[in-house]
Amino acid sequence: MIHDITIEELRKIKDIVLLDVRSENEYEEATIPGALNLPLFNNEERAMIGTTYVQISPALAKEQGLAIAGPKLDGLYNQARQWSNGRPVALFCWRGGMRSKSLATVFALMGLSVYRLQGGYKAYRHLVNDYFTQEFPFKVVVLRGNTGVGKTEILKRLRADGYPAIDLENIANNRGSVFGSVGLGSAPSQKSFESALYERLREVEHFPYIIVECESKRIGRINVPSNVHEAMNAGPQILVYDSIHNRIERLIKEYTRYPNATLEIKSALGRLTKNLGHKKIAQCHSLLELGNLEEFTEEMLNYYDALYSYPNHPSDDYDYSISHEDPDKGIKELEDYLDHWSGIPGRTTLSGIRDTAK
Repeated sequence: MIHDITIEELRKIKDIVLLDVRSENEYEEATIPGALNLPLFNNEERAMIGTTYVQISPALAKEQGLAIAGPKLDGLYNQARQWSNGRPVALFCWRGGMRSKSLATVFALMGLSVYRLQGGYKAYRHLVNDYFTQEFPFKVVVLRGNTGVGKTEILKRLRADGYPAIDLENIANNRGSVFGSVGLGSAPSQKSFESALYERLREVEHFPYIIVECESKRIGRINVPSNVHEAMNAGPQILVYDSIHNRIERLIKEYTRYPNATLEIKSALGRLTKNLGHKKIAQCHSLLELGNLEEFTEEMLNYYDALYSYPNHPSDDYDYSISHEDPDKGIKELEDYLDHWSGIPGRTTLSGIRDTAK
């Protein structure tokens, strides 16, 4: 038996395997986070059937689809059975049409516990779109500070301690600068970013606020949703500062852990020629060639410090300031501030809630 369910009903089912039966390209562009790809038709087959549907007739396209899908059914079922491992499966295609219905019918006949998502991926996408076009439901605490002060580290520590920290750069797979993609590979699509952010926000929806790092409207090629960015500008602004020595050390440690990082940095450096001039760029290239990473990093920090103009000391221009020279001390001060500002009692009282946010 096949159970047609909505997105909200799907969320209430524990331990279910989500199967996206669309083509590889559709899946790679965007899917429901956590879904596995089990394409009924591959990219070429989908294109061919679509052409037949439009140029000849829907009836012939259905016959063509049946001829292509028939020999695959045994393999698709066995893959679904292996992935399910006794758990129910939920299938979806673009809009809850024939692809998911066909496979759901076969899987149900073969004894799998089968659900089918009403409206398919399109319904999920509408849900995400609606979320990011209405008033943002959280207050947003923003960590600001110069490059290398450890804002991302702080977000990780806060999340580990159960606070509602959202690492936008991690979701975008980009650090938000000219060197933002070094060592990270390709970025997600805009749709995938929004889906992942939506799911992360749902995880912390029992909090009245979230904590993020300051970002421009774009992180690499990704646009931060307007309602999120507007809320970032309206929330408390926390200044983070650290010594130049620690910042240089932190950045070198971050970037050198990736193979071929130096080559990627050299390539990205050229994008700063207009700002720094050919002579300075040549000097920076020489520092990289010589392996003088400390001096190179300091040169980059001089540029970015002038660009962002954040103080490297406490400032009354911000709602709160913390030093990251002693990370444990800084985190404690920030968590005490968050507890007091939010009006939420201490961490012990909310340990149960915060455990769910990890």
